[in-house]
Amino acid sequence: MAEQDLIGRAKAGDTAAYAALVRSHQAVAFRAAFLITRSAQDAEEATQDGFVKAWKALDRFRDDAPFRPWLMRIVTNEALNRVRSRKRRRARELSVPLDVTAPAAESQALSRAEAETLLAAVDRLPDKYRLTVSYLYLLGFSEAETADALGVAVGTVKSRAARARAMLGDDLGKQR
Repeated sequence: MAEQDLIGRAKAGDTAAYAALVRSHQAVAFRAAFLITRSAQDAEEATQDGFVKAWKALDRFRDDAPFRPWLMRIVTNEALNRVRSRKRRRARELSVPLDVTAPAAESQALSRAEAETLLAAVDRLPDKYRLTVSYLYLLGFSEAETADALGVAVGTVKSRAARARAMLGDDLGKQR
């Protein structure tokens, strides 16, 4: 069944249709949350809470809007809330299981040490740049989807990506 049909049925209260939407977006939602929280447990909770909030807000979803960026914005906000809460309680955890965060192509292309170095550099970026890089390069979102998910203009995504690449280049160059 087409996604728009599932959305229409879910808006009408069909929980099975919403469950199908959840299944189709669950993996990318978890990965997005994990990139932000760096904790599988927090990512799972943020993903679940995001899906619940999306279900409750589904009547406000515009039929002409793309669903995935709308959903990812909700999940991202849940994940960011968890990080903010955790930072108030204790220092942020930094261990990253690479097989969860990086798509297969990136995992194969980079050695574990290179990937850890790169992800550590991405972690050091300010949030707006880290999220932009994560959506574009780690989750494979288009610039338009990234813009929708982050609630910014496409031009902002392009400029943040360029600035983030420059900051990463500077950071990684200092480590050599």
